[in-house]
Amino acid sequence: MTAGLSGPPHDCRRCPRLCGLRDRLRTEQPDWHNAPVPSFGGADAELLIVGLAPGLQGANRTGRPFTGDGAGEVLYPALLKFGFATGVYDARPDDGLTLRRARITNAVRCVPPENKPVGAEVAACNPFLTSEIAALPNLRTILALGHIAHGAVLRALELKGIPFKHGAIADAGRYRLADSYHCSRYNMNTRRLTVAMFDAVIEGIAAGA
Repeated sequence: MTAGLSGPPHDCRRCPRLCGLRDRLRTEQPDWHNAPVPSFGGADAELLIVGLAPGLQGANRTGRPFTGDGAGEVLYPALLKFGFATGVYDARPDDGLTLRRARITNAVRCVPPENKPVGAEVAACNPFLTSEIAALPNLRTILALGHIAHGAVLRALELKGIPFKHGAIADAGRYRLADSYHCSRYNMNTRRLTVAMFDAVIEGIAAGA
């Protein structure tokens, strides 16, 4: 694997609070992934989707981003619908789903307490996002899911002054930066985001690909 795509090591100790939760979970749930979650997708990606952090019983359990939680039930059908994935999403890392021209990562690679990373944790993990972006030669568009992911992308690109706005696509140096509200179960349940709204974002990215 390209060095820039390798991500944090299995026992990364950069964030004491996240390590404490991870160590406890390794005892309580030894069959779970319970480690930094690697990115999903190939090095040929033209689209990089940046989420917030692994969900406790989603990616932290399964070891694949957005797999096994409510957000994946919105994200992966949209990617399948608009040609960024093939196969069937069955909420398992061995379901055979394959991404096409796309890759998925998170601003923070380890599960945070209450699904809420703090600023220091986002900053500690940012070098991995910076390296990943630089190691994708075909990358054209970055989709940030939520304000924190948007800020993490700007930090990785050493950019300022691009406000977060759902549905917006902005010039970000050599890339396009697209924004969407995070497709979390909370945002879907409160109707801040709907399937139609999220599909429209992915469709817009596909149209400009």
